[in-house]
Amino acid sequence: MRLQKRIVVETGIAGEDRLGIAADVYWPTALRDIPRVLFCQPGGALDKAYFNLELEDGDNPFNFAAQMTAHGCVVIALDHLGTGASDRPRDGFALTPAVLTAAMANAVAGLCAQLRAGLLDAALPALPEFIAVGVGHSMGAMLTAIQQARHASFAAVALFGFGTRGLPDYLSARARAYIDDAAGAQAHIVELAREKGDDPYPELVITAGNARSVYGGGADRRAVAALARARTNLLAVPGLFSVIPGSTEPDCARIDVPVFLAVGDRDMAGAPHSIPASFSGSREVNLLVLPETGHSHFLFASCALLCARLAHWVDGLSG
Repeated sequence: MRLQKRIVVETGIAGEDRLGIAADVYWPTALRDIPRVLFCQPGGALDKAYFNLELEDGDNPFNFAAQMTAHGCVVIALDHLGTGASDRPRDGFALTPAVLTAAMANAVAGLCAQLRAGLLDAALPALPEFIAVGVGHSMGAMLTAIQQARHASFAAVALFGFGTRGLPDYLSARARAYIDDAAGAQAHIVELAREKGDDPYPELVITAGNARSVYGGGADRRAVAALARARTNLLAVPGLFSVIPGSTEPDCARIDVPVFLAVGDRDMAGAPHSIPASFSGSREVNLLVLPETGHSHFLFASCALLCARLAHWVDGLSG
């Protein structure tokens, strides 16, 4: 079953303190006694539909929401402020990682309260007990990690296509000065983003030349066509922050809940087996390297493997 929801959150942005975050909620027909609720954040230039890729023939081998609800999970996919169906502040440069993650933490807390009270939808009964899991892809994984480190929204986090090494080749000479300087990157990220361009909501142009780096090569053509319906604008500030090496290292090290990492063997997140070391504060870090898989994991045949392993992992979580 599916429900569309809008959650009004406080942002602290001058003149636009309260803005709406859009969410899609999916749940199975039969709920467990203690359901696993997955709060999902998409990567850059993608909206919440990334977690619900629907093929024209009705098949769903690349549909994360369908596969995870089939495993008994509740899936809540969210649009970041400034993207998709969520509200867009006039000054998009105000959407720093700190602002975005505080707003998302507010939204998650509100949704959790509604779930417990049975106020989300008449067709969804009250869930007095459930286990909240943060799920993110790429930039959404970075924001999920920061949110967990600073707001402790979840009992566990699952991060796809994410590592702390960044993409230094995409940085200006000035931005390179903040490599492995997380405090400096955070303090100067807005001015760095403004120097890079005037538009805080740029569009990602996919060409034949850059498609391989975006998708990873070998993506299913049907899934790529479905992904076109999940496209949205980029967010300049967190997008730049995500490609500065070491910018999220301190936040990742502060995460003290179980961590599930999934990386494609053709991903852009860095050497897969080096990534778990960033989560030194967690008592449990699991790594899944997906075979013949690029950065957008749901576009590949390994999507079924990812969902099956994630379902097994969340089954083993305790509240």
